[in-house]
Amino acid sequence: MDNTVNEKVKLLEEKYAQMGQDINSYLDGLLLSNYLTYWDYTQVDTLLTLQNPKTDYPDELIFIMYHQITELYFKLCLHELEQISKNGKRMGVNGKDEGWNEKLDPIFFAERVNRVNRYFEALTKSFEIMINGMEKEQFLRYRMALLPASGFQSAQYRMIEIFSTDFINLVDKDVRESFIGKNEPIETLFEHIYWNKGATELATGKKTLTLKQFEKKYAAKFIALANDTVTKNIWAKYMSLSETDRANKRVVNALKELDVNVNVNWPLVHYKTAVSYLAQDSGDAPATGGTNWQKYLPPRFQKRIFYPLLWSKEEKEEWGKAWVETNVFKTKA
Repeated sequence: MDNTVNEKVKLLEEKYAQMGQDINSYLDGLLLSNYLTYWDYTQVDTLLTLQNPKTDYPDELIFIMYHQITELYFKLCLHELEQISKNGKRMGVNGKDEGWNEKLDPIFFAERVNRVNRYFEALTKSFEIMINGMEKEQFLRYRMALLPASGFQSAQYRMIEIFSTDFINLVDKDVRESFIGKNEPIETLFEHIYWNKGATELATGKKTLTLKQFEKKYAAKFIALANDTVTKNIWAKYMSLSETDRANKRVVNALKELDVNVNVNWPLVHYKTAVSYLAQDSGDAPATGGTNWQKYLPPRFQKRIFYPLLWSKEEKEEWGKAWVETNVFKTKA
């Protein structure tokens, strides 16, 4: 064997010795192993069995698959946000995990936030699939078979929000000011989470079955995550940087782009879709699950901003308005 191979065998011996394992047994296993294939590695055959339409309308398959793709992107986002919350791992020789860093590196921070930005940008740009890729008549039919399920119930999206900001910024804007500075527990703030208004019955104001199901399955998990990330959410991590690093334009711009991507572009491309499919001359149709999409989706109504200290007073007052005027109302006209 040449020196390169000998060195690699030596490193493998050290690796398995640290675990109390005999390298010879692993080498025997390697000799018996089959080659890895693309379809085995990606589990593509299993992946392609996960689409199960509830009706015979062909476009329902598009609806299912796009939402599944979205959830995969959300998982990538959470993967990056969790790394930031733990300051990023130290990887040694040959990719060896050496644990979490004691201090957050601003370059690592900006790069990981920008990864999340790219995921959301890809999703937003691809949403033309939902806006123009389905027949309206089919959608209005098969959607009735999906009740009370709703995209509102995406737990991963809520987790992205919780990871991204101090929890007070997710409280409904109409009561948010009354909680600032009072150090209320997460459990209390959660009772006033902004998204509750998006899943109330239009006629009575009561919680929809969609919201009741969502809370039953995920409320405890959301509260636990919020408590765990009080000092580890993205804003808290940003504030842990030095004053010089906090002023770094690359860092600031990454955060501002994240704010816009999650709180303006993403909800508003949904709003544009809702206008396309649900707006009717005789009155707007309710979304699946009866969610109040007219008031829930537009950021100009919610004023949900992850990083208010990074924006001017005028920017906050105009939050989301330009996007609506350019991409929704002109399109509808």
